[in-house]
Amino acid sequence: MIKLYGGGVGSERRVRDLDEEGLLAAFVPLLPQGSALVPTGDDAAVMPVSDSRFVVTTDVLVEDRHFRREWSSGADIGWRAIMQNAADVGAMGAVPISFVVALVLPGDLAVSWVRDFAAGMAEACDSITAQTGVPCGVVGGDLSSGDSVVVAVTAHGDLQSRAPVLRSGARVGDVVAHAGTLGFSAAGLAALAAGLGRDDDVVRVHRRPSPPLAAAVVAAIAGAHAMMDVSDGLLRDAGRLAGASGVTIDLVPIDTLVDPRLLDLAGRLGEDAAQWVAGGGEDHGFLATFAPGSVPAGFDVIGRVVARGERDVLVAGRPPALRVGWDHFASGG
Repeated sequence: MIKLYGGGVGSERRVRDLDEEGLLAAFVPLLPQGSALVPTGDDAAVMPVSDSRFVVTTDVLVEDRHFRREWSSGADIGWRAIMQNAADVGAMGAVPISFVVALVLPGDLAVSWVRDFAAGMAEACDSITAQTGVPCGVVGGDLSSGDSVVVAVTAHGDLQSRAPVLRSGARVGDVVAHAGTLGFSAAGLAALAAGLGRDDDVVRVHRRPSPPLAAAVVAAIAGAHAMMDVSDGLLRDAGRLAGASGVTIDLVPIDTLVDPRLLDLAGRLGEDAAQWVAGGGEDHGFLATFAPGSVPAGFDVIGRVVARGERDVLVAGRPPALRVGWDHFASGG
């Protein structure tokens, strides 16, 4: 049967064509359950953990603030929703084991988009399991109708008997190191905004960030003194780590951290690649501090921890000249 949806004609089922049970049946079977003792389908899931403590974090994605459907597929957004929460778990030195996802969906949204979203979450869980060797899955959530897509994720992590790695543990004399990409997601966003929606490295990182979770676990085992996910820009997040630790972080010159792929794109767009590195967020790499000589594979040294001064962050011993990064409220979000 052909129906009219939002001014267009199509035969595809929409969210409003199904009741809640029907919509759940359309996508829940796509979701891995990890090692859940009681999986999706009951009032709550039950997960095993190897530690009496567990890590919990939550994050939200709002359509047209954090993503645009014309720039990212449902699968891309599902992947990103899982990975940005997995990064926060990894930053504590824990292994992600489960996710609970609440969805707000417009009635005219295609059911196939919701299925693609679930498939993207499943792909992300498979990638996490491949990195950590520990099964994880999407074990529950909630549905509601609304005017735009909103995704709220709660993630759980297992510390595996390790102490959590906090932001507040950096020590004077530590080296500062980073694992992952810097500036790629911001560059990808700029490329998409300019109509350059190619499937190159920078756009892929924006659509599907891939936090190096295995490196974060190795960092915790290697005795990282402090660690955090870089989600709001290198300068801003380094400042948060420095402030929590009561120290100052002195970074190497930002120009030395710019990947040649960013330089090429910045030249074509008339942008400053160093600004993407300094202030661009959502790469979801890891910033950590270590005792000298103990930086593990996967991390590159990008600075040092010095005694507390007037500023949280310096670049080559001077106050940074670039914008510090994203703030959801002060940045107009």
